[in-house]
Amino acid sequence: MSGNTEATGSPLSIVKWLVAILLAGGAIVGNQMFAEVGLLYRILGVVALMGLSMAVAATTIRGKAFRILLKEANIERRKVVWPTRQETTQTTLIVVAVVVLVAILLWGLDSLLSWIISSVIG
Repeated sequence: MSGNTEATGSPLSIVKWLVAILLAGGAIVGNQMFAEVGLLYRILGVVALMGLSMAVAATTIRGKAFRILLKEANIERRKVVWPTRQETTQTTLIVVAVVVLVAILLWGLDSLLSWIISSVIG
């Protein structure tokens, strides 16, 4: 039963999301309102408020689930076997050769059809 109540969202979680949205909105509005202030200070303010907004959002139920998803995705990314430089070069050369071959075939077919049509039309 507690899983269902957590999935629907507790009042505290809703308040946290509202605070996170207000912080992000404040960063955007503040950046526009303080246009006369130096760019560096505005960037620092936006980064600080967005970071704070993300930190508040990360404490919600969905935020925690998202962090778990990121950790699991990172574990899966580490399992990927990346091709060596030689395999990548060979694959690239094969793709380029096939593209050139198909381009020549299409050019030949286009020329043949063009010649046939011009012969028929006269």
